[in-house]
Amino acid sequence: MTNLSTPSPALLAWASRALGARPCVQDASDPRENSRVWQLDLPSDVRFLLKVSSRPVMYERETLALRHAVPALGAGRAPQLRASNADHLALLLTAVPGRPLKQLTVTPAEEVRAHRQGGALLARLHAAGDLSGPRRAEAEQALQAVADGAEDHLREAGARITSTEQKQVRDLAEQLRGLPPLPLAFTHGDAWERNLLWSKDLRQAGWIDFERARFAAVVQDFVQMACRTWADKPHLRAACLQGYGREFMPEEQHALRCLAGLHAVSCLVWGPRLDDPHVTACGRRTLDRLIEGVFA
Repeated sequence: MTNLSTPSPALLAWASRALGARPCVQDASDPRENSRVWQLDLPSDVRFLLKVSSRPVMYERETLALRHAVPALGAGRAPQLRASNADHLALLLTAVPGRPLKQLTVTPAEEVRAHRQGGALLARLHAAGDLSGPRRAEAEQALQAVADGAEDHLREAGARITSTEQKQVRDLAEQLRGLPPLPLAFTHGDAWERNLLWSKDLRQAGWIDFERARFAAVVQDFVQMACRTWADKPHLRAACLQGYGREFMPEEQHALRCLAGLHAVSCLVWGPRLDDPHVTACGRRTLDRLIEGVFA
């Protein structure tokens, strides 16, 4: 059986060649399923991360993101790609200062600052995307693709969703299909506090984990935060959008509500499947807020 706490000899040899030295290795994987990340420390006190993607599509998405738009965030604000290896689905990345905001105890002022900077960085990312040719078509179809997936998720969720909730979700999917064209961008795809880093020493935020990055509607990058953090802390919504540079247009706010309902159903599918009670709870709470009419 492969020991996933250390890279394979072939993978470590590749990383060592790319770095020009054999590093000290420390497991830096998240507790979630399929996370394979190692911290590589060089004698010169320079730190890198070695990441193995769980699927080819995620490797391809993150590689594109790191080459295409992520450099616009600036050094220290996102990983920089040092080398990639398609055979191993491996990425050799510079380390970003700080730790995930979700894992930190911070002051209210630090939390606001982190979300304001996080919003500003998302604005840079969105502006850096090249929406020419088929990429624009991909972005224009993104909302339709979410709506089309609603029925499958409802079927898989089964009895975890009431008939009233099923009707509401179907209505939201239809509303999503009927929206006018919305602003498009190259999006992070998983923007929330698990991937938003905060460095207390530098008082600086950064984004990591671009394996779900894609061309989509801008508003799709805010669904996770709307369903999680903003539910209890609306002032962080204000901070994030202040950093982003604008409020949502009415059509985007409508889309966010529709997307939240469909996201909630997917949480009620994936939470039990992954045995993750936090994901399940997020889905249940979001649906309750939508039914009660308190989702802002």
